Amino acid sequence: MSETKLRSGQVARAAGVNLQTLRYYERRGLLAKPVRSNGGHRLYAPETVTVLRVIKAAQRLGFTLDEVADLLEAGRHRHDRHEPALRRRAAAKLAEVEEKIADLTTIRATLMSALDAGCDDLSACMQSPCCPLPFADLAEGDHRD
Repeated sequence: MSETKLRSGQVARAAGVNLQTLRYYERRGLLAKPVRSNGGHRLYAPETVTVLRVIKAAQRLGFTLDEVADLLEAGRHRHDRHEPALRRRAAAKLAEVEEKIADLTTIRATLMSALDAGCDDLSACMQSPCCPLPFADLAEGDHRD
């Protein structure tokens, strides 16, 4: 008995993505190439819906599509290696997120200080000794890019 195949629209709807996303992921190699019906329609295995949901969930966790591709590839070959790829990569992503949170916390505190100091004009603020903005510490001739 043959496995039921899904057309592009069915897969996209079931996974909560649009057709362009489905085709883009296919071009990027994140999804297996679908077979074609006699009429030329793409026909996907039902598991494609799960793969799409995994991709979107990984993106929401901050993984790039390149990182998602690596994770999917590691998952396909997990029987070949005993490397805990997901755990290692999730830990690295968590460290990245924590670093971003620390940076954002610093930015938030600086912005709050600028609001509290009443900074309305960057040039005037920079010349004030109580300016909380980071550029106030720059010596003449120093430039930030």
